[in-house]
Amino acid sequence: MLLWAAWLYYEEGLTQAEIATRIGVSRPSVNAYLADARTRGIVSIEIDPDRFRALTLSQAMQTHFGLNDCMVIPSDGNDNPLTDRLGAAAAQVLRHLTKSGETVAVTWGRTMLAMASHMSHGALRDVRIVQATGSTTAKIPWTPEACATRLAENLGARCIPLSAPAIVSTAEVRDMLLHEPVLAEQMEVLAQADRIVLGISSLRPESTIHTSGLFDEVSIRDHYHAAVGSIAGRMISANGARVDGPLEGRTIGMDLDMIRKVPERMAVAGGMDKVQAILAALRGGYVSTLVTDADTARAILTSEGYEDRPPRRPDAPSEALPERTRVKKFLNRPRDAVDEAIAGALLAHESILAPVDGASRAIRARHGPRPGKVGLVIGGGSGHEPGFLGYVGQGMADAVAVGNIFASPPPDPILAATKAADGGTGVLHIFGNFSGDLMNFEMAAEMAEAQGIAVRTVVTTDDIASAPLDTRSARRGVAGNVFVFKVAGAACNRMLPLDKCAAIAARAADRCLTMGVALEPGASLDTGRPSFRLGPDDMEIGVGVHGEPGVARTQVKSADETADLIVDRILDEINPANGTEVALLVNSLGSTPQMELYILNRRLRRRLEAHGITVHLTLLGHYYTSLDMAGVSITVMQLDLELKELLNDPCDSPAWSRA
Repeated sequence: MLLWAAWLYYEEGLTQAEIATRIGVSRPSVNAYLADARTRGIVSIEIDPDRFRALTLSQAMQTHFGLNDCMVIPSDGNDNPLTDRLGAAAAQVLRHLTKSGETVAVTWGRTMLAMASHMSHGALRDVRIVQATGSTTAKIPWTPEACATRLAENLGARCIPLSAPAIVSTAEVRDMLLHEPVLAEQMEVLAQADRIVLGISSLRPESTIHTSGLFDEVSIRDHYHAAVGSIAGRMISANGARVDGPLEGRTIGMDLDMIRKVPERMAVAGGMDKVQAILAALRGGYVSTLVTDADTARAILTSEGYEDRPPRRPDAPSEALPERTRVKKFLNRPRDAVDEAIAGALLAHESILAPVDGASRAIRARHGPRPGKVGLVIGGGSGHEPGFLGYVGQGMADAVAVGNIFASPPPDPILAATKAADGGTGVLHIFGNFSGDLMNFEMAAEMAEAQGIAVRTVVTTDDIASAPLDTRSARRGVAGNVFVFKVAGAACNRMLPLDKCAAIAARAADRCLTMGVALEPGASLDTGRPSFRLGPDDMEIGVGVHGEPGVARTQVKSADETADLIVDRILDEINPANGTEVALLVNSLGSTPQMELYILNRRLRRRLEAHGITVHLTLLGHYYTSLDMAGVSITVMQLDLELKELLNDPCDSPAWSRA
């Protein structure tokens, strides 16, 4: 409220009386807010731009999506998880909006339970809280009945459950239950809802829709491949359309048409893993009020073409560096770039690499496979060179499948690479956590299994900026791949069994933490234009390796300040129980020269040593890039004795050789 009052007064020129009316408080309260803002130093000559970027994003979200309201909270707060902070914010909004005599429907999930827990008893009367869906598995604490009951208790309202499961065995059973008098009466109350509070679920393995047990007997890939998220257990596509499947006719509760008809629809959701799902819900018209966080709001708006203009700064230099708008490249036809690069790599490393017959995007190690040895297959999109083909060779991967720029390879080259790597004892797949890779590697693994090749899979999730620690499995897999490939390649080379190799690789992946920053974005091969806009005095924090903008933006910092920013985030997540010896990767994202990497490394080593952490191995240079992005990513892998020995094992690949 303090921030809103200051914004309206200093930036929009409203009077104190107008502000009091706008935000629903007394005029003396507004006067106190403005005085407090000056006392705290939030307001001087102008409102501190970093604190108020959330308000700019809120206004942009309201305007772009036609929302009644949008509350944007900071993405970085106290030590509480984002879901808890979103729940607390949503409780404030709901308490302000709800009126006596209203019927409020509520869905379920972590954020919904957090909101209900933060709700306080007000002076409301005759409020009814009703479950938006039937009941789910009791294995989770955030069930529909728990969320509705907690919210009703804390609000002093009456709770109306839905006396049926969320998913029943057949459509006939659903129709029969809906005709039962008790459930029919409850559904009638649900249809009278004045407002609904809903969570938005991604389709990640750890998401609410999965943990609630809805997909225990149904394959998402087979039936819901077009879905990007869910609302109240209903699947939606990228444009917000309903995605039909076997669960649709067996679900008891609000359907998407009913949700659209509710006069006030408040969605509470945040986190980079939910950007696609939230955007789909906004496009589908299921949201009239949104509570989210700044990084998520910015990513949603960026997806829609919104340019987050650098905030005004009183100390900005009078003449800024020119912004890069087009980049010259050594190309023939952009559409031929990937195949021509592969051809050039095969010629440059012909003693190590060889093509897989009949599959132009599959490459194998020239010396392999060996009978009895577990095969290692890696893969992903182009644009990360020397990843991924640079990590194929003796003691590393046995084969790789290569996709288009920043795109997953299709199942066919993955299958071809798997067959080329098979030595008769199974194959291990390792790749980053991206939806296309997850789907295509899974399909290829199923095809390989059908041909008698045992396959195990390890998915890397080391990008700490892409999701909170409590949802680690939603994080992207980035430069940590380099260490995981090396460890897994050495384990396979030692002739260890398939399950053992997979377990070691999974442990290595779990101990990798990566964060990247950029001074300039990478440029598209087709257009030569940057993948996102970045002001001449700004740097992007938490960038992705597919050209995605970061999760925050700040003024360009010195090398030491940048290193501190990254290492502080990594140190927050290091588990001391895993030991204090690490491997360190100081990785250029494309255009950052060796000199700058050395300067950063100097500070990183000093900070790690001051924290009692010993660096056993340092890699520095171009190891996992994002085309020509001017930036750096830092990866730290905590070592145990076995991981350390495997890193020390000899290898010979285009990007990493060790005698």
